[in-house]
Amino acid sequence: MDFTLDDEQKEIRDWVRTFVRKEVVPLEPEVLRRERAGEPGLRRDELKELQDKAKAAGFFGVLTPREYGGMGLGALMTALVEQELGRSFVPFRFGGYADNILFHGNDEQKQRYLLPTISGERISCFAITEPGAGSDAKAIRTSARKEGSEWVINGEKTFITQGNEADFVMVFAVTDKDKGADGGVTCFLVDRDMGWKSEPIPTMGQWGPAALVFDNVRVPEENVLGEVGGGFRLAMQWIGQGRYLLPARALGACERLVEMAVEQAKNRVTFGQPIAEYQAIQWMLADSAVEIEALRWLVLHAAWLVDQGADSRQAQSIAKLYGGIKANEIVDRVLQIHGGMGYTRELPIERWYRELRLLRIYEGTDEIQRRTIARNLLKGHAKVTGTLG
Repeated sequence: MDFTLDDEQKEIRDWVRTFVRKEVVPLEPEVLRRERAGEPGLRRDELKELQDKAKAAGFFGVLTPREYGGMGLGALMTALVEQELGRSFVPFRFGGYADNILFHGNDEQKQRYLLPTISGERISCFAITEPGAGSDAKAIRTSARKEGSEWVINGEKTFITQGNEADFVMVFAVTDKDKGADGGVTCFLVDRDMGWKSEPIPTMGQWGPAALVFDNVRVPEENVLGEVGGGFRLAMQWIGQGRYLLPARALGACERLVEMAVEQAKNRVTFGQPIAEYQAIQWMLADSAVEIEALRWLVLHAAWLVDQGADSRQAQSIAKLYGGIKANEIVDRVLQIHGGMGYTRELPIERWYRELRLLRIYEGTDEIQRRTIARNLLKGHAKVTGTLG
C-alpha cells in the first residue's frame, strides 16, 4: 500500500496550508475580541473577501463538480483540505459550496437555487430536526397538505445551521402520515419571503443555530425537490454525505492545539524546571499524539473508501465517533497544560473546548454512531476485520 501523495495533491494541500497561515490565522486575535464583545467573529463581507482571494487562485467549490465551476476534488483531498482549515478556529470556508441534495433539482430549480448558491448569491439551510425529532428523524411532525397547486406547510424546526442567514430552506415535511418515512416525507424549497420565520438559539459555542417556524406557509408545487414522498431518502443522503469531514476538521484543530501545548510545556517553568520535564505532562502529550495519528488514518481510510465507491458508512461512523471523543479529550488536556491561562478567553483554547463539544452531538450523536456501528456488525453488513478481510 502506498500512502504517498502525488505532486498535485501535495500542491493543493500546501497551498491551503499556506493560505490558512497567511490569511486566516492573523485574523484570530480580532475574531476573539469580537466574540468576547458578543459580535460575529467574521463578518459576511470579510468572509467573501477571503473567499474571493482563494477563488482568484483557483480554490472555489472544493466538492462542487467541475461542470458547475467547482474543483471537483475527491473525498481524500477534501478531507486533507478540511484538516488544514481546522488548524484555525476562524469560521472560514471556501466559496462555491451547495448542499448535495440541491443537485437533484430540475433544470429550473438549479437555475433558481443551485447555481446562485454555488456563486454565493444565495444562502441555504437544511431543516429536518425538530424539538421532538433529533436523532430520530423519522419522528418529524411538520406537515404539508395539498391545496390546489400549492402545499401548505405547518410546523417548527430547531437547531438549524445558517437558519438565521438563509434566504431559502430545504425543509422536510410529512405529506402522508400513513406512510411516514417510507414514502410519506417530502422535501420543499421554500424562500424566506414565502413566510417562514427564524429565531436565534443561544448556545455554549459560537455555532449560531436557529428555530424555524412555518405557519400556513404556502409553497408552489414546482418547489418540491425530487419526488413527492421521496424526501426521507434525500435527507439521509444529506446527513450521510460526509461524516468523515467533521473529524477531519477536528483533526486539524487537535494538531494545532497539541503544538500549542508542546510550546507551553517547554516554556512554562515551575519548581525550577519546565513542566515538560514532568512525566504527567509527557504522558498527556504522548497520548494526544497517538490519538491524533489514529484519527488521521480513520479519517483518510473513510475518505478513501468514498473515493473507491465502496460502502463507507461503517468507516465514516467510526471516524466520527472516535474523532468526537478524542478531540474533546485532547482539548481538555491542552487546557490543563495551560493551567489558568487556558481557562481564560485570552487564548483560543476555551473557545475550541466549546466548539469541539458540538462534534459529539450534531450530524449524528455518539450514541447514534455506536448504534450504527453495532447494528452493522450484528446484521453482517460489516466485519471487525475491516476492508482488508
